[in-house]
Amino acid sequence: MRLLHRASPWRTLFAADPLPDPTRLPPLLAPLRDALKELGPAPGLADAHAWQPRLVEALMRLDLPAWRISQLISDHNAWLYRRAIQLAQNEMQGQGWGEPPVAYCVIVMGSGARLESLLGPDQDNGMIIADYPDSRHGEIDGYFQALGERFTDRLDQAGIPLCSGHVMARWPMWRKRLSEWGEQLALWTADRRVKRVQQANILLDFQTVHGEADLAEALADQVARLMPRAGLFLDEMGALLDEQPVALDRFGRLSGSVEGAPHERAVNLKHQAVLPLVAATRLLSLRHGVREVGTRERLAALVVVGALGAETCRGLTAALERLQALLLEEQCHGLKAGRAADGWVDLSRLGEDQRLLLRHDLQQIRAFKRRAKRA
Repeated sequence: MRLLHRASPWRTLFAADPLPDPTRLPPLLAPLRDALKELGPAPGLADAHAWQPRLVEALMRLDLPAWRISQLISDHNAWLYRRAIQLAQNEMQGQGWGEPPVAYCVIVMGSGARLESLLGPDQDNGMIIADYPDSRHGEIDGYFQALGERFTDRLDQAGIPLCSGHVMARWPMWRKRLSEWGEQLALWTADRRVKRVQQANILLDFQTVHGEADLAEALADQVARLMPRAGLFLDEMGALLDEQPVALDRFGRLSGSVEGAPHERAVNLKHQAVLPLVAATRLLSLRHGVREVGTRERLAALVVVGALGAETCRGLTAALERLQALLLEEQCHGLKAGRAADGWVDLSRLGEDQRLLLRHDLQQIRAFKRRAKRA
């Protein structure tokens, strides 16, 4: 199922190119107006990406909640994608490649698709190409391979790094005809092999950023048909939840993994809080035919289908919002101190009330994970 949501006017901010004229913004939006003036009317990709922390600062000054700021970061990243793709396509046309030979769309996956991006993501993207005869594969796939290489290189040069796991449209694994994507999904979901579940998990949160959205919608239709019947696959997806523990010890106290920690009071709330909640919500949504992509929207849809109580939905949604707020604040603090934006939060910077709330939220997420696995 898919819920209808009333669009927020904030979501129009990066819906078009060029960016909004700051002189037309009312005084009430002065922080955003000033940030847009600093960016300028026609920024390059690198300048536009480097401006993103300034955007977050302005939105925080306007008292937008962290979940809405995450949406707008995702929208801004989608705007960067569209610019990179169009520049790459224009370059190819100038070099004699011509127009795209068939319809296609570029999709983003993961947090960008869920509209839950924070600062500092890498690339997770793919391409869905309209079906064409096998006899034209060399010609047509050659065009889209070149396009994928060029736009991902442009994003990398702008500051959105190439995916270390090669989840990008420049690689055949993530660039397929629509019918091939259907065959791939059928293969992945046929049994409970760990590697196939892990690969499918990457794909199953996706959204169009450029091109023919009908192609992505057709792929979403195939996902909706396949998943509720893929019992063994979903069982393995549930088993993999154990590989994403929350940052609590067996006594329910705050305790994160020490691997990669910058210091002993650091907890990775991205990997040990947000992602376990996202994964459990995705699993339940696939079991119940929910077609929403964002975690907030999936939780609400699970209430509608009777798979989740309204009180649990409110608690988990509030937990996600608080986690996003902690992570964004810590990322902004880290960038000002010369560190990279990542998923680590310094517990020593939290007040006692924040630590108690964090512990409560993690306990809710751990209980929800167990429930999703049992289902």
